[in-house]
Amino acid sequence: MAKRCATRYAGRPLSFRRVAMKSPLHYLVRYPSANLLFIQLLGLLLYPFVEQEEHGRAIIGAFGIIVLATALRMVRRSPTIQWLGFILAGCILVLTVLVEWHGDRHLVVSLAILDAIFYFYAAGSLIAYMMEDQRATTDELFAVGATFTLLAWAFAHAYSACQILQPNSFTAANDPLAARTWTELLYVSFAILSGVGLSDIYPIKPMARSLVMLGQFSGVMYIALVVTRLVTLTVRNR
Repeated sequence: MAKRCATRYAGRPLSFRRVAMKSPLHYLVRYPSANLLFIQLLGLLLYPFVEQEEHGRAIIGAFGIIVLATALRMVRRSPTIQWLGFILAGCILVLTVLVEWHGDRHLVVSLAILDAIFYFYAAGSLIAYMMEDQRATTDELFAVGATFTLLAWAFAHAYSACQILQPNSFTAANDPLAARTWTELLYVSFAILSGVGLSDIYPIKPMARSLVMLGQFSGVMYIALVVTRLVTLTVRNR
């Protein structure tokens, strides 16, 4: 096996051979942004299978704590105020436990709002991390995707809090009067941030429409400013 690999890359530059032979696990261990991105994308596959289960909310909450810990690792690499992230994470952890015990509406709203604030803070920290120098590293390129997912989660939590405070804030062709599930809200968030607008779920209350407009603006500005800058730096460095 080793002989076949050596023959395959024999005529390639040494740097190419080193990159080609790295396993996916190497990127997850060496690059924290890749780890965060992988966990977030794994959540996209996990949520549809667990949210309708009896203990679905508890499973989603436990998975959220894993994301929280991974995001805190990235916050520590950022030049932003780190203590704020740890305070928010501590409050979210306490509220997550209380919600599972009591399920009070006010606790659920508070948890959704704090989740949104933390993800916005983590996304801002990653943006500061990517913008602090004039070179684009491999970890920063993974951070581009990780930041986008953090923004998507942040707006999804904001939409969740919105529909609790104002019922029927979002409607859909399928069961229009029902409260939208977490997967549906996350889907809307991705559709809005990416600018594709391909969603069968629509905001109909003023607060929901304001949040959607903020999401549209954030998605456009993120791609126009942050992503374009890193692509330019990558091409210039090469």
